[in-house]
Amino acid sequence: MIALVIGFVITASVSKEPVRAYTALLTGPLPRVSFAHGVEITNLNRFGNWLEESTTLILLGLAVSLVFRARQFSLGAEGQVLLGALAAAAVAVKAPAPFPLHLLLALGAAGMAGFLWGLIPGLLKAYLAVDEIVCTLMLNVIALQLFDLVLLNWLRDPSAGFLGTAAFPASAVLPLLIPGTRVSWMLVVMLAAVFAVWFLMERTPFGYALKMVGANRKFAEYGGINARRVIALSMAVSGILAGLAGAHLSLGLLKRLTVSLAPGLGFEGIVVALLARNDPRGVLVTGLFYGYLRTGAQIMERSSDVTREVVLIIQAVIILLITAERLFPPFQQWRRTRNDGGAIAIDHEFGG
Repeated sequence: MIALVIGFVITASVSKEPVRAYTALLTGPLPRVSFAHGVEITNLNRFGNWLEESTTLILLGLAVSLVFRARQFSLGAEGQVLLGALAAAAVAVKAPAPFPLHLLLALGAAGMAGFLWGLIPGLLKAYLAVDEIVCTLMLNVIALQLFDLVLLNWLRDPSAGFLGTAAFPASAVLPLLIPGTRVSWMLVVMLAAVFAVWFLMERTPFGYALKMVGANRKFAEYGGINARRVIALSMAVSGILAGLAGAHLSLGLLKRLTVSLAPGLGFEGIVVALLARNDPRGVLVTGLFYGYLRTGAQIMERSSDVTREVVLIIQAVIILLITAERLFPPFQQWRRTRNDGGAIAIDHEFGG
């Protein structure tokens, strides 16, 4: 609530109609229900935009949370998204097959591309002690150049008026789930992924090993856990989810592949995972919240006099104040320690 109040103060300082602008931010993604001529639902496309954004963000949040649970700060989701989308597009354009085999092959290629690209920094970290932050950042640059190389030289459609592929055949496109929007069956895949990652983390030996390595690697190794294998697999498995996020962009939203594919989106998954404390169930909630915030910000920008820069500031303030909740437990512990210390000093002074 404090974050929303500060956001409104910022909006009021730059907008001539702050109430209208902020209402667009807070209610813009919701559909409108009219009863004038029976039950009529409008603005369904805005509601669809919210679910589309959230689906991608949740998949990325799940990918990041897997790595973070093992206390590895990987930043490789950006490159895995690109290569996942590229692999899906390559199968869609170059490997014709009937539906649904064609779609399954494209999704499988996206997941495999993400898996292999995530395995590289995982092996380097596990067996050569290479810093995963530097490694994954450099691999993102390589992935971007590889993406441009393959797209422009082998997949590009020369007859298109832009740098991109031809429209994918219907056999390789994700079927729509909600008519009138671009919400596809990837929404169901995302929900299944949330359950699968939760089950992996909480109900399997690998999930136990993941938590133990994240808590104390030396203790985990002393207990017989192969920490190197856990670290490598955590990064590789997270790549599958990021690759599926890339497939959602190409096979579900764009239905083709373009040279500028949502730059910086991979880093948004870090925000979602941090807000959720790396809990897959929390990722579902925070992904929906952050997707709602992003969609509302876009609507606010289009329907008011608030510029995008101000919208980004409001987003940042809201996220900072939500994550600031983590400051309170240390502060409370400091006060408790201080009070206990004072009580001991008084007790000692009076001979207690």
